[in-house]
Amino acid sequence: MTANEEKGGSVLSVRDLRKSYGGKIAVDGISLEVRRGEIFALIGANGAGKTTTVECILGTRGRDSGEVSVLGLDPLRDRKSLFDRVGVQFQETRFQDRITVREACETASSLYPRTRDWKPLLRTFGLERKERVPVQTLSGGERQKLAVILALVPDPELLFLDELTTGLDPAARRGVWRFLKGLREGGASIVLTSHFMDEVEFLCDRVAIMSAGRIVLEGNPAELTAAGGAKNLEELFLSCIDGREREEYESEREGETA
Repeated sequence: MTANEEKGGSVLSVRDLRKSYGGKIAVDGISLEVRRGEIFALIGANGAGKTTTVECILGTRGRDSGEVSVLGLDPLRDRKSLFDRVGVQFQETRFQDRITVREACETASSLYPRTRDWKPLLRTFGLERKERVPVQTLSGGERQKLAVILALVPDPELLFLDELTTGLDPAARRGVWRFLKGLREGGASIVLTSHFMDEVEFLCDRVAIMSAGRIVLEGNPAELTAAGGAKNLEELFLSCIDGREREEYESEREGETA
């Protein structure tokens, strides 16, 4: 751990990050810091640039320009060292055909020099009875839980979660929230993307609102909401994004509750 990574220091630093696809700007000059022991959220409608930002931060997608430091490492040059210390759950996790839950966990454990015991994680996430079940037979919510478990296997210092509770019922969502707060209390740092504003308000120390590839507002959720004269984070969020993104967000939320 470097001096800058001590409690309260920076574990993630991004400066002027940019990414385009065929002339279409996806990430437009983003800068941000994440401190050790905090939960930080990127929020925005579909297409705002959240997932691309996380992929560029991790080095799974090349950036056009800008500087990124994760745990003091360059995600492109120090890829192996970095992924020994971070955990990642992508929104669309792909699993091998016919692999069982147990095999998925054992495979993940074999990839890292230091790992967390995955069996207690199965119990925590309510999958202990699914250990020998093929992953392809799990429900969408169960597969989402397994993706989070696999991200936790390397006992990460920094955890990236992309729409982690999509597909989970309310009770399961709150169980995941409590677990993540426990991780933070243990010193872990978490970066998440979410379109659930209640999730962000409950979990996050700081939030960055994205619109059209840019960060338009950043700070503590409660403080931002009060300063903006909004009744809650969702109202503030909707006031910060453009009309197309507002329609996209509202359509997505309607689909979730239908």
